[in-house]
Amino acid sequence: MINNLRNINFYLMVLLDLFIFGISFYGAYLFRFDFTLPQYSQFQFLAILKYDIIIKFSVFMGLGLYKGMWRYTGLRDLWRIIEATFLQSIILVTLVLYKFGFGGFSRGVFIIDWMLTIFMIGGVRVLIRAFYSYHEGNSLQFTEDSCPSDGRNALIIGAGRAGEKVAREIMSSGQLKFTPIGFIDSDRSKRGRTIHGIPVLGGLEILSEVIERRCVSNILIAVAEASGPQMREIIDACKATKLPYKILPGMDEIINGKVGIKSLRDVSYQDLLGRSQIQLDTTRISKYISGKTVLVTGCGGSIGSELVRQVIRFNPAKLILIDASEPNLYAIQMELHHELKFHEYVTVLGSVQNLKLLDRTFEEHKPHTVFHAAAYKHVPMVERNPWQAVTNNICGTKNVMTMADKHGVDRFVIVSTDKAVRPTNIMGASKRVTELLMRLFHHSETTFMAVRFGNVVGSSGSVVPLFRRQIEHGGPVTVTHPDVTRYFMSISEAAQLILQAGVMAEGGEIFILEMGMPVKIADMARDLIKLSGKEPGKDIEIVFTGLREGEKLYEELITEGEDIVRTEHEKIMVLKATENDIEAYTAELSALLQKLAEAAHEFDGDKVRAVLHETVAEFDEEG
Repeated sequence: MINNLRNINFYLMVLLDLFIFGISFYGAYLFRFDFTLPQYSQFQFLAILKYDIIIKFSVFMGLGLYKGMWRYTGLRDLWRIIEATFLQSIILVTLVLYKFGFGGFSRGVFIIDWMLTIFMIGGVRVLIRAFYSYHEGNSLQFTEDSCPSDGRNALIIGAGRAGEKVAREIMSSGQLKFTPIGFIDSDRSKRGRTIHGIPVLGGLEILSEVIERRCVSNILIAVAEASGPQMREIIDACKATKLPYKILPGMDEIINGKVGIKSLRDVSYQDLLGRSQIQLDTTRISKYISGKTVLVTGCGGSIGSELVRQVIRFNPAKLILIDASEPNLYAIQMELHHELKFHEYVTVLGSVQNLKLLDRTFEEHKPHTVFHAAAYKHVPMVERNPWQAVTNNICGTKNVMTMADKHGVDRFVIVSTDKAVRPTNIMGASKRVTELLMRLFHHSETTFMAVRFGNVVGSSGSVVPLFRRQIEHGGPVTVTHPDVTRYFMSISEAAQLILQAGVMAEGGEIFILEMGMPVKIADMARDLIKLSGKEPGKDIEIVFTGLREGEKLYEELITEGEDIVRTEHEKIMVLKATENDIEAYTAELSALLQKLAEAAHEFDGDKVRAVLHETVAEFDEEG
């Protein structure tokens, strides 16, 4: 209140309202008596006018209607005006009844006065709001000296649903210390319009002009869905301004409850992939997870742990967590218990190579669904230890599948990889064999399926964490080859699509996740360097080291002879390669698996390679 008394605008606001109070009351008499006031009505008006003005002013002051700025008038302010005028009318009628007894007074005058007061008081505020919106949207400029000193002016990129949510949160919550002053959006139909009173100013082409004219201190990116090139354009434009910029988490993260609208963060490489939000058939997924026991192998790894997070969204009765890494198993256990508040789990520390442990686990807990994510997947490491690809990736998978078949598991999902397509390395060949293992169980009552996809950003084997560490240390960033390309998706997207594929299988299918366009690793390195605020080739060097052993230049998702078919889900495709004589093929495959196990037991890398070539016809180490 003290600040108001020092503000000349307060006195102007009060004087204008006092004038309106008197005019609205006089207008009520004019309307009531058809603009010809009888003599007695004039005396009534003059007798009550002072009470009318004092009561209205007192109510407006008491309800705090002079604390706000009229240029920011909104629906809430108009509602408060209605409340205040209604209260003052009741007080005025009560006063007249007490002082004058209401004899000879027209009741209609007070009703008309209430309506005129709302119309005129509200109208003036709306006109002032409209004036400032137009003035600020078209001609408001700051000089260097007149810019607000608090540095809170924020420009929101994206005038869609995400942008609207950000603006609403900022305006309704004191936790986000920003003042939104405008939107930037490429949709020309939105320009000139307002969202919560905030104008849509134009596209990225006027970004620098708006920043200079409106003293913008922060940029908030709120684009729910954008392609990789579109997001790169936005980031490059923001970076050119030299201002700090934050991005709203993806809508899938918000919907899944991982983060809230308030969780604005720095831009990550995942944002540049431009992956659109996934639509899940939650009803069908719930049917095979909700209230059931679910087992996840490799539960502490990148994909396995995300599968666990996604599974608990559908309220399983119990989770069986199997991992050979004690730190990984402990980490996901602590996350479940303390962060996700899910306590119906059992931890099993052990390897999928241990058949007796698996048998005991399946016998005790009777899982309904199994997600098999346990695997060695680091290409050069497995290349140097090929026997581990056999014992863990192949024999371990066969062990889990055998126990699933024995103990009546309903659905079994194998997490595969694009490196299984025309493999050029041991890891890829071993994962192709795990896909082929499904044919050994073609008579099983368990529905087996595999899900094949490319790289996931931020996983333990991804280049992104490596590049980030190299950038933090000042470089150089090492890339194997200028033309090496890979498919990428986020970990959460991969896990969600694995769950979705789980409801589609009839038995033996290989599902392929739509990976979008392949990304050049060299371009990825440049993007990450830029995101860190540095210039590639100037601040951080990129060094090409040559392809590593077993590494492909390009990855594929389909091999020759595989027929791909679209499914009802836009991001999932399916293929089903069949043999003319499945019985003969399974007998041959069983014999080859025996030879592989013997070679691995003897740590004979050459023999492992030779048998893998026999097992996987398209295995070509020459690339």
